[in-house]
Amino acid sequence: MVGRAAILHADLDAFYASVEQLLDPALRGRPIAVGGGPHGGVVLAASYEAKVHGVSGGMPGWRARELCPAIAFVRGHFHRYQDLADQVMDILGDVTPAVERISIDEAFLDVSGATHLFGPPAVIAGLLRRRVRAEVGLPISIGVARTKHLAKVASQVAKPDGLVVVEPDAEREFLEPLPVALMWGVGPVAQRRLAERGIRTIGELAREPSYSLERLLGQAVRARLSALAVNEDPRRVATSHRARSVGAQSAIGRSVPTPELVREVLAHLAERVAGRLRAKSRAARTITVRVRFTGLRAVTRSLTVAAPLAATLTLTEIAEQLVWTAIRDQDDAGVEITLLAISTSNLVSLPALQSELPLQPDDPRRAGSPTGSARWALDLSMDAVRRKFGRDAVGYWPALVRAHGVPDEFRELAERDL
Repeated sequence: MVGRAAILHADLDAFYASVEQLLDPALRGRPIAVGGGPHGGVVLAASYEAKVHGVSGGMPGWRARELCPAIAFVRGHFHRYQDLADQVMDILGDVTPAVERISIDEAFLDVSGATHLFGPPAVIAGLLRRRVRAEVGLPISIGVARTKHLAKVASQVAKPDGLVVVEPDAEREFLEPLPVALMWGVGPVAQRRLAERGIRTIGELAREPSYSLERLLGQAVRARLSALAVNEDPRRVATSHRARSVGAQSAIGRSVPTPELVREVLAHLAERVAGRLRAKSRAARTITVRVRFTGLRAVTRSLTVAAPLAATLTLTEIAEQLVWTAIRDQDDAGVEITLLAISTSNLVSLPALQSELPLQPDDPRRAGSPTGSARWALDLSMDAVRRKFGRDAVGYWPALVRAHGVPDEFRELAERDL
């Protein structure tokens, strides 16, 4: 066994709900939901006291009240979440510069270079947990292991508010009985397919023949999961990198895909994605949409354009085209959809726009064309207005009027920055 258990995965417990309990002591120890209400809306996050009753994020508020009659619904202090999470990250950075933040409330650390100052990795993890609790007031769970994958699994096992250390000589024994759902990248579809094959634990997955898993999941997924099941994960803690894609998604319940619904949802998603691209002076060449149908069946469609783009209207139009292609490819004329997503990749820097000479026909998909330039200028003007007066000050009609169960402030916190 090469290496030592020196990678930490630190994950704040039920972060959004824990912040609400921190800010209002009367909520501590009580089942609470951030967002939603007893008659509708969407639960954005739930405390552990609510989770034991089956309440989870993304659930309708009426269902949460049905499962847990004593649940309290709170609106959420979105302006405090980022600040408190940043305070935690500062504490993590006090012991090592090798911190890779992967979301607002979780990060990997490589403490191999800090042991001469603070002691063994397990001691460092305990120190961090005590400091976060004492200085910020939030519970945090930490997993310590030789690889990033195993450290993340360990932190999940440690929840809530715990610490789990997996030494190199105990890795296989630790992973053997754990459910495959704890593995990085095993979603509901893969979990269901594995269960149909009688594979429910990581140990069972590790023993399954490669050819069998490949028929079940495909070559790429099989190779990745087979490696992770025996803790083969060469990834290192990356202290700085730029995202290779920017995306957003919206769950819409069981809905018949009408032109009005599809346009409204995609306009809102495109506005979020394109705005984040422009904020970092980036543009995308590849646009991918994901359409999820009933039964958790999902399909994707992609298009790579000749010139990189970051205009909201252009992204909306391309996404619409791809989504309707995916829907019309289905055999069932009465098909229903439950989720739409837009992802952009093949990103390039676009700090300024170069207008084209009038040598080609106008095409909004080329940012330098007359229509493309006009859309770019309009987006930049709207971005400036929003920075000064707020997101609701101006917007495109379908996206601005659409009623959403999840506030944009929460979406911005949940979506990883570039």
